[in-house]
Amino acid sequence: MMPKPKPLLLIEDDATLRRLILQRLERSDYAVTGVESWRDAKGALANLQPALILLDVRLPDANGLEKLPKLKEIAPVVVITAFGSINDAVRAIRSGAVDYLIKPINPDTLEVVIERALEATSIRRSYQFLRDEARRKTPTLIGSSPGLREVRKQIELLAPSQATVLILGESGVGKELVARAVHDASPRSAANFTAVDCATLQDTLFESELFGHERGAFTGADQKKEGLIEVSEGGTVFLDEIGDLPLSQQVKLLRVIETGRFRRVGGTRDIACDVRFVAATNRDLLSMSQDGSFRRDLYYRLSALVLDVPPLRERRDDIVEIAELFIVTRSFDRQIDKVLTPQAAAVLQAYDWPGNARELRNVIERALLASRAEQAIEVEHLGLSQTATSVSNPKARVELKFTTEPTLEEVRNAYLRIVAERRHGNRADIAKTLGISERSVYRILWEIE
Repeated sequence: MMPKPKPLLLIEDDATLRRLILQRLERSDYAVTGVESWRDAKGALANLQPALILLDVRLPDANGLEKLPKLKEIAPVVVITAFGSINDAVRAIRSGAVDYLIKPINPDTLEVVIERALEATSIRRSYQFLRDEARRKTPTLIGSSPGLREVRKQIELLAPSQATVLILGESGVGKELVARAVHDASPRSAANFTAVDCATLQDTLFESELFGHERGAFTGADQKKEGLIEVSEGGTVFLDEIGDLPLSQQVKLLRVIETGRFRRVGGTRDIACDVRFVAATNRDLLSMSQDGSFRRDLYYRLSALVLDVPPLRERRDDIVEIAELFIVTRSFDRQIDKVLTPQAAAVLQAYDWPGNARELRNVIERALLASRAEQAIEVEHLGLSQTATSVSNPKARVELKFTTEPTLEEVRNAYLRIVAERRHGNRADIAKTLGISERSVYRILWEIE
């Protein structure tokens, strides 16, 4: 099926010029409606949704510049003006026109200006859509690497269950996002998702926050307060950094999980609750349970279902996609559309990210500030070395050195050769290191030979 011609509206009172423009644009597969006055333009716009408006400044019944604010709300506007009225063109651009044409009009210039205006408008609309979506939507799991696909698969399997879930992963990998995804995919999605940071709450404060308290329970408790469990009734309570929960509070949490009942601080009666507990940690709870720093019975209760989130260095295919999302969300109020250069993207992919997505977010924030009004984010804006360095494991340090600024393909191939050499060509090991399938490894090895 042939694509429909792009509809344009030409508002030009000169009959000869109007006919010439119509003939030229129709040969170039545009569907052009030509009118000679503002009155006719209003009539045409009642039944037409143009992709672009070509507007003459001097009309028999109106000043085109005065009508520009109204027209630009309908479609992008290219102003047509006489050579001697260049000031009109300047005024038009300041008033919101996307470009201008000076009479007599060169046919080739006409098409270039129209194509450029349509392309720029399309880019702006696409970017605006992405920004609006990023602002509107709850943060979600971004990426298409094998590691993240496996996480999504596990979420689908675990979500329908009522059992507790333990999410494991390094700091900054997005464990809370995973917990929220479990909640959103569960039958409890219509109820509250409540996050509790166990690492930031003091011993007694944790109990009050989780269970609530009665009036007069302690100094300053001048009224009854419902705890987070109560306000999450029917929903999910996410216990972040559960490994930092004091032993004195672990037994109380265990009782809630086992019995589905709790008691407010200062209270005398048990309260039934219907919540699902999801916990997360970057610590080795099994070892902690063996050395006595974490209750063994609580560990086994929490680990009924376990979900392991791989670090960013094992999901290198996701790095640029996540970075681009951060760019969209962080540049929303900066009035400029930022893009990563291929070289900057390559450096992001080569870096080991010991702080995972949280560190990546901070690097992008710094790059947005460092790049100022420039559209492109260059390598120097990132604040990372062009040398791809494994920070988390010094023995696995990787250095990619180039005499000139490399292309993305050159950085990629150099890095892949080093990984292949260190893994002695073992496709399974290479796939695990890169976070890709063995089939992809086979193709990559063939490409870089």
